[in-house]
Amino acid sequence: MIVSWNWLKEYVLLDMPVAELERRLMMAGLNHESTEEVGGDLAVDLEVTSNRPDCLGHIGIAREVSVLFDHPLRISPARPREGSTKISDLATVSVECPQHCPRYTARVIRGVKVDASPFWLSRRLATLGIKTINNVVDITNYVLMECGQPLHAFDLSKLAGRQIVVREGRPGEKLVAIDHETYDVGPGMCLICDAEKPVGIGGVMGGANSEITEKTIELLIEAAEFDPLSIRTTARRLSLHSDSSYRFERGLDPEGVDWASRRCCELILNLAGGELAGGMIDIGRQPVPREPIVLRLAQLKRILGIEIPADRVRQILDALGNGLVSETAANVTVTPPSWRRDLTREIDLVEEVARIHGYEAIPEDVSVPMATSSRSDEDRVLATTRHVLTAVGFDEAYTVSVVEQDWSSALSPWTDAEPLVSQTPLLRRATCLRRSLIPSLLGARRTNETLANPVIELFEIAKVYLPRGDKLPDEQLMLGLTSGSDFLSVKGVIESLVTEMNKHAECEVAETRHELFTAGRCCQLRLGGEVFGYLGEVSPAGLKRFELTGPTTVAEIRLAPLLKIADLVPRYVKQPAFPAIHRDLNLVVDETVRWAELARIARSAGGTHLEGLEYKDTYRDAERLGPGKKSLLLTITLRAPNGTLTSQQADAICSEIVAVCHRDLGANLRA
Repeated sequence: MIVSWNWLKEYVLLDMPVAELERRLMMAGLNHESTEEVGGDLAVDLEVTSNRPDCLGHIGIAREVSVLFDHPLRISPARPREGSTKISDLATVSVECPQHCPRYTARVIRGVKVDASPFWLSRRLATLGIKTINNVVDITNYVLMECGQPLHAFDLSKLAGRQIVVREGRPGEKLVAIDHETYDVGPGMCLICDAEKPVGIGGVMGGANSEITEKTIELLIEAAEFDPLSIRTTARRLSLHSDSSYRFERGLDPEGVDWASRRCCELILNLAGGELAGGMIDIGRQPVPREPIVLRLAQLKRILGIEIPADRVRQILDALGNGLVSETAANVTVTPPSWRRDLTREIDLVEEVARIHGYEAIPEDVSVPMATSSRSDEDRVLATTRHVLTAVGFDEAYTVSVVEQDWSSALSPWTDAEPLVSQTPLLRRATCLRRSLIPSLLGARRTNETLANPVIELFEIAKVYLPRGDKLPDEQLMLGLTSGSDFLSVKGVIESLVTEMNKHAECEVAETRHELFTAGRCCQLRLGGEVFGYLGEVSPAGLKRFELTGPTTVAEIRLAPLLKIADLVPRYVKQPAFPAIHRDLNLVVDETVRWAELARIARSAGGTHLEGLEYKDTYRDAERLGPGKKSLLLTITLRAPNGTLTSQQADAICSEIVAVCHRDLGANLRA
């Protein structure tokens, strides 16, 4: 925001050096960028943060100066003289899209003389780097830079039906804006129209077909409120940004709309003549009273570490425009001003008092009570998850939350509902909020393959968005994996993660099928009786769909079940004092028997001395084993806590495992 030094003098006494003004404003939150001399004036460039749109005008900066230097503030009451003709006889306004334009006001001036602006007006705009056009347009720009409220002047005689209709754009509509560029103004955009055609893009830019020229004698002055999100979306879609859209995107003072309209009319009457029609067209919501905020004076000492007298606190809050509701020896209750939408909580008032009183008044060594924070269970689970995955060679990936439609339809294991669609793509064709992390990770894998990276082991922890009809989506935190290893290797990684969370927990598997996965090399994972995730090797068709060349295994698991079973209390585990015994078992089973089922039964049969069970290999030979048979080779580890196991004891445990597997699964020990 560039501020004219000479202009600022109209609102507040500037009896301090420029450097002192710059320093105080900077310490109060308006960072100083530069100061340049422009035609006998000073252009002071200040950085205005997005939460302070009230400072996007000279009056807002003057308010800050007034409070910081304890000088009175002078603002014009803006009382233009009205004529006898009523505005309702000259123009009409209707708003068909209040969601985009909550409030629209209009005033009409007849008999104006459009001419060049006086020197003082053109000089002030030149200091700000604004090109002068004519007295009417320059006045709208002047008021914009004065109070921060955008305005627009239409040539009323060019409005068909002498009407203003605020509506959404229609398919195929175009508009030539005042920059003489043609824009496609379609659905979702707020348009200012007359009875026949668009004459402006609401809150962004007016149209060339209703602009002010030297032949204009009737004006319709627009002052309105527009929805910030609507303006931001329109400006980005059209790649069209203006001083008006910049301010509307940040939200403006609802009570400043009428003042800006009156101020604009007052200046036009003074500089261009004419007669102001009686009354104002005002359609839409009226300013809503602000909720009061209670400031506990003791909080200032607790948070800032210094005592600030209660009288000084009340003086600061009053000077900032806060209305006093009530006060006691311990509390002050105030209503924040309409132009300070960022003041909503007690801590906001604490910050206001601190910055006006002066941060430099707070000693560096002041004692402020502090309490250590602790990590939540979710943070600890996520930290453990990252530790396990990086330990086995995975790298963490970060991908965007939107994907293109084809990728979204490739895999959606958690819901059959259609994905939520964004109107503005964050990336080309990427409009769908993802229902799974796997497509995004496969896209990252493709990128790495094109760069010839030899090892591509990636994981991502992020949310997916599962639609729920008219309600907000169900946002679930997921862990996604993509690996060049095979199905069993990735399954082992997930089992290691579960074991790290709780050594007594066991990840179960169930059969599943999906066209993205290779048949027989995919499964549904279950933990604690609920669906935990999905794991599978990507099929040739899936590899082709994502333009991948190497073998790929993917998995996606819900982190909520991990949080439920996580044992986050560190425990000391005594190292074993006695040696272990390893035995290999080669069991012949039916082809339909899954390894997970065999492992579960073997663990239960092994008893307390079974320390570990590891899959080694699968062998198939119809001639030796018989049709429909396969051989599963596994290694078991046996250890006793209070002594060395004998061979006879180990043989007895192995025999028990074989017997139980034969009874429950029909398994036979291969000779």
